[in-house]
Amino acid sequence: MNEPKNSPMLQVSHLAKRFEGIVATDDLVLNVAIGELHAVIGPNGAGKTTLIAQLTGQLAPDAGRVRFSGQDITQLPMHRRSALGLARSFQITSLFLDLSVLDNVALAVQAHVGHSFRFWRDARREPELREPARALLVRVGLGERADLPASALSHGEHRQLELAMALCGQPRMLLLDEPMAGLGPEESARMVEMLRALKREHTILLVEHDMEAVFALADRITVLVYGRVIATGSPDDIRTNTQVRDAYLGETDGEGAPRG
Repeated sequence: MNEPKNSPMLQVSHLAKRFEGIVATDDLVLNVAIGELHAVIGPNGAGKTTLIAQLTGQLAPDAGRVRFSGQDITQLPMHRRSALGLARSFQITSLFLDLSVLDNVALAVQAHVGHSFRFWRDARREPELREPARALLVRVGLGERADLPASALSHGEHRQLELAMALCGQPRMLLLDEPMAGLGPEESARMVEMLRALKREHTILLVEHDMEAVFALADRITVLVYGRVIATGSPDDIRTNTQVRDAYLGETDGEGAPRG
């Protein structure tokens, strides 16, 4: 990266989105610095998924601007944002459950490097696709599962596989939409360690309900309620913010994570 660390990679200015009179995003301002893991939290219906959809280009905002690495991307389609280095994980693609784990990642590599989409045979044979795919599987902890059918993986391993596929384009920033959802304690612990390693190399915007994971990983946290930012700050700032506790965190344990 040429930009100095702590300068903004993502700048969201006065973003607004309504659905038939319901305010989903309300004059939202958000800045994510280069190299940070920035978490977005909030209760159900807070507008987190709508925000992610606007950042990826899946939804167009009614007002406001989105800038990525200094470039206005508000009107860019999803594929152009991806080409600039903005990748969304866990809803980025569907897995091919009948194919091997390695084949799934090889196809994702192929899509990013621009090979023909008559891909089934090529992706299974071409070393320039399979070697980086295998390296990505090792990176996310699935190296020993490469030759299994994707259907044989656990739910948590599917999350790891989807993350490997998101990394195929060598993104500059990852948008992670609830990567801990549905994971058991051991899988959650593995995912936290993986994200901790990834944050050393990627700027990350993390939308997550698992407060233990959020407070373990985040450099800064933004709290949404009814589409509006009510607080942004360090984990310690958010733990002790009375408005946040009343609106979302509620009664917490000694570590700042909500009970239940």
